Amino acid sequence: MMIGLGILGGAAILGIGVWFYVVSNVEQPKYALVTQDGAIELRDYPALVVAEVTRRGDRNAAVRAGFSPLAGYIFAKNRGGDSVSMTAPVLQERQAIAMTAPVTQTPSGDGQSATDASWAIRFVMPAKYTLETLPKAAGDDVRLLQVPPQRRAAIRFSGVATDAVIAANEATLRAWLASRNITMLGLPTYAYYNDPFTPGPLRRNEVMFDVKGL
Repeated sequence: MMIGLGILGGAAILGIGVWFYVVSNVEQPKYALVTQDGAIELRDYPALVVAEVTRRGDRNAAVRAGFSPLAGYIFAKNRGGDSVSMTAPVLQERQAIAMTAPVTQTPSGDGQSATDASWAIRFVMPAKYTLETLPKAAGDDVRLLQVPPQRRAAIRFSGVATDAVIAANEATLRAWLASRNITMLGLPTYAYYNDPFTPGPLRRNEVMFDVKGL
């Protein structure tokens, strides 16, 4: 039994080592750290080039539906040309509805129900690419665009990113920003750094807000 436990322990250590190696070799957007308070950071990001799709539904269904066409783009499954390296994180942002008339009232703050919202799902492209040098997407589903430089507040947490866990961390970040009179710009962005097969304790997730200051 001791031998068996030793083998299992060795396998677990090896698995964690492989996970850290893979994560450390996946490109992530670089940013300048402005300040840090525990799990919360203020960051200045440069302009980022992203591939984006829009999907409707609840948060979890939308990000799963958006992943496939974006993966098809970077791995050149639905277009010509070379593949593009995978990066992290996958970004998800709820889309606000443009102002219209007449004014109506709904329980949701942006006029959408929680199960039928519109979401932008994004892959950040490797830093070596520009909009001009990226392979062209096939069709109109995947859009290539540049996000301007921005200061962002982020709270980092591990575990499975359920709606309840995300909501709790979002509330913490909102309270932190309010206590420092930092103005949020727009709706939150959710960032997922790992694949669904990564054990919960090893996952990295973030809730981010664009804020005034850059």
